[in-house]
Amino acid sequence: MRPRTILHMLLILAIARGVSTARALTQEELAAKLQAAGYTQVSDIKSTAEGTTAKAVKNGKHVRLVIDSSGQIKEQK
Repeated sequence: MRPRTILHMLLILAIARGVSTARALTQEELAAKLQAAGYTQVSDIKSTAEGTTAKAVKNGKHVRLVIDSSGQIKEQK
């Protein structure tokens, strides 16, 4: 098989498997996303094993947040 044909086949397989071209959000982009979701005073953004964590305030209440790789925001108790 020619190298170009192999490359095309690999590309088709990658697309068929749903290879993601998504990239991680920067801290500024993540803070903006959280602010758009109603959180203020976003701080202490860290990457951890459970996802990205942050501290923020919502409706006057201090919360700890976990943002998973799909962008879901979850408040931790």
